[in-house]
Amino acid sequence: MLTRRDCLTLTATSCAASALLPRLLSAQSGDLITRAIPSTGEQLPIIGLGSSASFSQNASAGELDPLREVFRAMLDAGGTVFDTAPSYGRGSSEEVAGQIIAELDATERLFWATKVNVAGRGGGADEAAARVQIENSFNLIGADPIDLIQVHNLGDMPTQFGILKELKQEGRVRYIGATTTFPGQYGELVEWMQNEPLDFIGIDYAVDNTTAAEEVFPVAMDRGIGVLVYVPLGRTRLFDRVGDREVPEFAREFGVESWAQFFLKFAAAHPAVTTVTPATSQARHMLDNMGAAHGRLPDAAEQQRMIDFIDALPQA
Repeated sequence: MLTRRDCLTLTATSCAASALLPRLLSAQSGDLITRAIPSTGEQLPIIGLGSSASFSQNASAGELDPLREVFRAMLDAGGTVFDTAPSYGRGSSEEVAGQIIAELDATERLFWATKVNVAGRGGGADEAAARVQIENSFNLIGADPIDLIQVHNLGDMPTQFGILKELKQEGRVRYIGATTTFPGQYGELVEWMQNEPLDFIGIDYAVDNTTAAEEVFPVAMDRGIGVLVYVPLGRTRLFDRVGDREVPEFAREFGVESWAQFFLKFAAAHPAVTTVTPATSQARHMLDNMGAAHGRLPDAAEQQRMIDFIDALPQA
């Protein structure tokens, strides 16, 4: 099993990553855990890569070397799912990812998940502008079809989801869906899930943020909709809360060797979840994250114990 201690010896430089990667990969026990996309049965690894936060910051700054190592680490560890959006890094996340993955000759290896949203403050979207944004994503990513496009934060669903349905029918997009990380939008999301042919949703879910499991996940399971989990680490919130504490001994029973793996295994354990997509700009963290896709996932009683453990800690 990949440990955080091992990861901390890995620098972001190419030579160090190449030298240490085989030993880290060999430390991961068992097969990579995958989940089926409900609408087709296609298998995806339960851990992927997001591109908000630090990833998009590096992309915006043109700091490509660390991101190149992140992708190498993910691919070498068996990861394939990459979640992005035109708004991340003001468009640079899609552009940089497309460039790096083309350099690595891995465009066809990734499961590309991006988004569309040109809705204004009034909630309306210009159809022409939405189509331009989507075509720009095709150009930057370099994949056609794109595996998944979702309407970002439910922006003018009638207009933008309508476009996605057309693209899916044309064969240019394999899966379509919608996202939100705002609990106030959960009710609207559920309505769309119940009445439209969504293949996926993207939503926030973490050990200290389980509302989606109560309000949204049951509908996803009933309707056969895949789930991408966003913000499973609470950005820095959860790490700030646990501080320098040791991972609890009970979590080692299901293969946890770091706090990142604790949080990611929790998020992946819910049966509605297809893939968890934490963002990172460091290869050592990507490798640590992929460690959560090995061993076993906590059962329902263990998940509750994880919740109780975090709830008992003081707020950071």
